[in-house]
Amino acid sequence: MPIKKAIFNKKNILVVGGAGFIGSHLCDSLLKDNKVICLDNFITGNEGNIEHLLQHPDFEFIKQDITTELNLEALPELKEFQIEFQGLQEIYFLASPTSPKDYAKYPIETMLANSVGLRNCLDLAVRHKAQFFYASASSVYGDGNKGKLLKEDYIGLVNQSGPRACFTESKRFGETLVENYRLKYGLDTKTVRIFNCYGPKMRLGDGRMMPEIIKAAMNNQDITIYGDEKSFGSYFYILDLIKGIKKVMESTENGPINLASEWKNKFSEIAQIVIKLTNSKSKIIYAKGDPLTGEQNLADITLAKEKLGWFPIVLLEDGIRQTIDYLEAQQGIRSPEELS
Repeated sequence: MPIKKAIFNKKNILVVGGAGFIGSHLCDSLLKDNKVICLDNFITGNEGNIEHLLQHPDFEFIKQDITTELNLEALPELKEFQIEFQGLQEIYFLASPTSPKDYAKYPIETMLANSVGLRNCLDLAVRHKAQFFYASASSVYGDGNKGKLLKEDYIGLVNQSGPRACFTESKRFGETLVENYRLKYGLDTKTVRIFNCYGPKMRLGDGRMMPEIIKAAMNNQDITIYGDEKSFGSYFYILDLIKGIKKVMESTENGPINLASEWKNKFSEIAQIVIKLTNSKSKIIYAKGDPLTGEQNLADITLAKEKLGWFPIVLLEDGIRQTIDYLEAQQGIRSPEELS
């Protein structure tokens, strides 16, 4: 059984990929009641996401590639965590490029993170009998679902040699690896399939639709929507996701379980909201689908509602407004690379 109660006053929690979009928000939330070790190699993570935490007495950042051996007990900077006595109570695995531009640029790194790196983290969980959270993705359901609401038992058709295969196939493999560690070692594992999430700390220019629309609107450029006037998707706010992740870890569910929005929105409607909130002069144009982004999947979140009592509550316009406020404040200090 996992050691859910800390020997000392607070749990030791490891967030792998903790400088990324989701990971950094998770660090913020967990640090309220726990001691947090954030591990990242900055391939796609951003030091600015965790800069405000670096002086916190219960937070420590470790720069390391998870495909190399993890020996946290030997690191002098973690002395205050007393891992040799208390161990780790929870491990969150969020270490993988997730945007189209990222896994197109780092295909091998993406696959190794969700295989070799994931195995290293699972071995760490076995050593410490820690709860283990694995962030999977909606892409495991495959493409071409034509707006169907996908339940967790849906088996999708995936192109294993397509332009997105490095991400999709490694996430599918990752789910299988986590499940077999659970069965063999009796780990308390949680697998969550995360759909389209947005919010502050997203990178402008990372290839995902929401930041691309905001970036274009900020600069009064044409907003390109891949599809037509009827194309739609669903998006939910980052703080709703963080609440969902914490509810999963508090539950008896192992997953996989969908965390997503149940609201469908036309892409054109999202673009119009962004244009209004940024007072932009941008125009909306339509283009043929981008093979890297693929067709958006829609989730059935009945399981999350029934087993976790969870569903998104942040309204789309409110979430977009907060995202724009953050990105507008950050745009002036973005590097030319990120703005390109």
